[in-house]
Amino acid sequence: MKFFIDTANLEEINKARLLGILDGVTTNPSLIARESIFNQKEIDNHYISICNLLKNEEDVSAEVISNNYTEMIREGEKLSLLHPKIVVKIPMTENGIKAIKYFYKKKIKTNCTLVFTPGQAILAAKVGAYYVSPFIGRIDDISYNGLNIIKEIKNIYDNYHFKTKILAASIRNPLHIIECSKIGIFAITSPINVIKTLLYHPLTNIGLDKFIKDYNKKF
Repeated sequence: MKFFIDTANLEEINKARLLGILDGVTTNPSLIARESIFNQKEIDNHYISICNLLKNEEDVSAEVISNNYTEMIREGEKLSLLHPKIVVKIPMTENGIKAIKYFYKKKIKTNCTLVFTPGQAILAAKVGAYYVSPFIGRIDDISYNGLNIIKEIKNIYDNYHFKTKILAASIRNPLHIIECSKIGIFAITSPINVIKTLLYHPLTNIGLDKFIKDYNKKF
């Protein structure tokens, strides 16, 4: 399973790279707004900096901010020209579906975001989205089971041999990551602190402490 980090922060991305688990990066307008950048030129340069920071990693999702079809096309084409690693992130709307179809014909990779139902995922795959991003945590927030939605999407995609890759988003805890791996999801995207929770277990700490104490007693 691929591990993408959900951030626009260069320091966090570099930490994930140094940890050795990074396969790609996803961003969104909210994450971009948190960074110390103040105009479109700086935003474009920031995306380029993110891409240049990656070496063998997969790609970087950069999202359009318009819901108007013509503007989506204009923004998406501009984003795609910034760097070969850029994947154009498009929201699950009527105009978004039209835009994904356009970009598919132009051989520009897209990530269909804000997906919450299997029906939405079917439409994204039908028009050629490279990734589909179902939001597990936000589905859980409204008292539905986000992991069940992921399972349904995976089953449908397997039934029809859709090539669209499932990139599970809104990952809130290590259980989300483990269950996605059991389902066979292509990738998850998560903040680095959630991914790091996979490292920790109290018995690991207890065992390590005992090993060191036993060694020091002898030597």
